[in-house]
Amino acid sequence: MAYRRKRVLVTGGAGFLGSHLCERLLAEGHDVLCVDNFYTGTKDNIAHLLGDPHFELMRHDITFPLYVEVDEIYNLACPASPVHYQRDPVQTTKTSVHGAINMLGLAKRTGAKILQASTSEVYGDPAVHPQEEGYWGNVNPIGARSCYDEGKRCAETLFFDYRRQHGLRIKVARIFNTYGPRMHPDDGRVVSNFIVQALEDAPLTIHGDGSQTRSFCYVDDMVEALVRLMETPDTFTGPVNLGNPDEVPIRELAREIVRLTGSRSELVFRERPEDDPHRRRPDISLARRVLGWQPQTRLETGLRETIAYFRSLLGNSGAAGASPVRAAAEPGEGGGAEPRLRRGG
Repeated sequence: MAYRRKRVLVTGGAGFLGSHLCERLLAEGHDVLCVDNFYTGTKDNIAHLLGDPHFELMRHDITFPLYVEVDEIYNLACPASPVHYQRDPVQTTKTSVHGAINMLGLAKRTGAKILQASTSEVYGDPAVHPQEEGYWGNVNPIGARSCYDEGKRCAETLFFDYRRQHGLRIKVARIFNTYGPRMHPDDGRVVSNFIVQALEDAPLTIHGDGSQTRSFCYVDDMVEALVRLMETPDTFTGPVNLGNPDEVPIRELAREIVRLTGSRSELVFRERPEDDPHRRRPDISLARRVLGWQPQTRLETGLRETIAYFRSLLGNSGAAGASPVRAAAEPGEGGGAEPRLRRGG
């Protein structure tokens, strides 16, 4: 039987995580269809892929149906930082819910295997630590963050209902804070905020006293996990936690970034926002057992790569469409800040 490349759809493929995933899938010899509405994604992230004959870019909003022929679907489309998902919370919920329905419908029609990029935010401000997949979470359904939290929870519900009702081959990944090159400089996530502020010798602003913790996973490790999850037998659906089990206080992260950048920045503390989780760390026992996976990249190594990216980006900010950031860093999903950005000249 002649070899046929798999046709793989990546929604949100021009975003931070999606663009790295597209690269990986192309390197493995697949045909990749990148779908993005460019609300938070950017063509800069995938410009180097446009000359590849096995890569196709389509501008499309997944809240509307999509009619293509594919073998696998990675559903990553959704703003992932509070700055972006709180800008249009109704659209954020629609992206998670209507988007899931449309992608599940596509998988049902084509027989494709489909992976949902869910989030650690389904656990809310957890009363259980570390968080394992059997924990149902502690989420405020009417809070400012609930458009994202509850949208992703509903998407998980839809995935499992489609499996029970229609026999779809599904995978659900609960992604914890991910960082690396191609993070958006204005997304308010704590890593990107701190790095940009440190490179400008601006104060590193922290919501709370900095004792709150997050677990940071480098993007290459996360892509490896997603690919391994998609390759598991159809009997394994997840949900499975994907993240780094090494817990880091935000205050320590800030000091490490100041050290690595050689910055003169000081730390400045602000009031914590509503529903900000105090601790966040995944139990990845299931990922270790089923995927044979755990993060390999040390925090210092990943931060150095990310700092180098932002040095290049800010050094060419006109071409990249970036602008210097002034924002208070609050560690939400990926370490997001409240939407209080001030742009500096």
